[in-house]
Amino acid sequence: MKKIRIFETGWNGTPIVPMQENVGENDFWIKRDDMIPFSFGGNKARKACEFYRDIKEKNADVIMTYGSNASNHCRVIANMAYAMGLPCHVISPEGHEEPLYNTKLVQQFGAKIEYCPITEVANTIEKRKKEYMQAGKLPYFIMGGGHGKLGTEAYVKVYQEILAYEREENIHFDYIFHASGTGTTQAGLVCGKILNKDYERKIVGISIAREGDRGRQVVRESIHEYLGSRFEELYREDDLVFVDDYRLGGYGESSLDEIKMIQKIMAQEGIPMDATYVGKAYYGMCCYIEEHGIKGKKILFIHTGGTPLFFDSLNDDEYKRGK
Repeated sequence: MKKIRIFETGWNGTPIVPMQENVGENDFWIKRDDMIPFSFGGNKARKACEFYRDIKEKNADVIMTYGSNASNHCRVIANMAYAMGLPCHVISPEGHEEPLYNTKLVQQFGAKIEYCPITEVANTIEKRKKEYMQAGKLPYFIMGGGHGKLGTEAYVKVYQEILAYEREENIHFDYIFHASGTGTTQAGLVCGKILNKDYERKIVGISIAREGDRGRQVVRESIHEYLGSRFEELYREDDLVFVDDYRLGGYGESSLDEIKMIQKIMAQEGIPMDATYVGKAYYGMCCYIEEHGIKGKKILFIHTGGTPLFFDSLNDDEYKRGK
C-alpha cells in the first residue's frame, strides 16, 4: 500500500478570505476548502484524509464506495485509491450515466463503476463485499458522500481552524453557511460549536437535495453518533439549522437566478462555484439573509468544493442564458 504524502503530513488549514458581497450590508468571508491540495480539494478531500488513515490501520486492499456520476466524493475516493495503489469499486445508480468530468476522472483513475437500479444499491454493495471477502480480499466500504463518524470528525477539525482564524484576526463570525448534503459536514460543524460551547454563533446548512424533516434527522443522527453518551447533555435543537427552502427542485436542479449568481461570483471574486452543491448553497444563503432581514453581521461561507462540476456547467443552455 502506497502512502499519500499530503495525507501523511496534512496541510496548514485552508484560507479564509474577505469577499466583495454586500447582501444586507453584511460583511462576508469565504473559507476556501476547494483549495485543499488534493484532487480539486473540497469537503470530500478532507473526509478522504480521515478514511485514508483508517484504511491503512485496517490494512484493507480494496476500496468500495457509492455515488452518482456527478459525485465529487467518488472522484476523490477513486483518486485516493489510485494514489494508494489499491483497486476501487464504485456502485452507482442507473439513470445517471451522462459522462461528466467527475465520471471521466473516476474512469481515468482506473476505478470500476458498476451501475444498478437504485432499489438494488444496498443489495449490490453487500453482494460485492461478500464476493471480495470470499476471494480473500479485505474490502473497505465508504458510505456515499463520506457519511459516518470519520466524515463528521473532518469538520470538527474545520471548526477548530475557524476558531484559530478568529483568534488571530480578532474577529467573530455571527453566521456560518454551507451546503448540506449527506449531513456529516454540517454535523461536524455543529459538534465543533457544541463542544466549544460557542452558543452565540448560528450555523446554517442549506440543503442541496433533502427535504427538511429527513435532512434534519440525518444530520441529528450523525451528531448523536459523534457525541455518543454526551449527546443528551450537550445537544440543543436550536443548534441544528437545516434549511430546505432553496433546493430548486432537488438534487442537481438549478434556476436561472442561481446561475446568474454563480457567474457574478466567478467574475467578481474569481471563485468557481458549481450549480449542484456550492452555488446552490451560496444562492440559498443570500436568499435566507434577505428573507430573514439579517443586517450588519459578519458571515462566513464555506466553499466545499466541486470545481469539475463548474466546468461541466459551462456548456449548459441555462448557463449560457445567464449571461
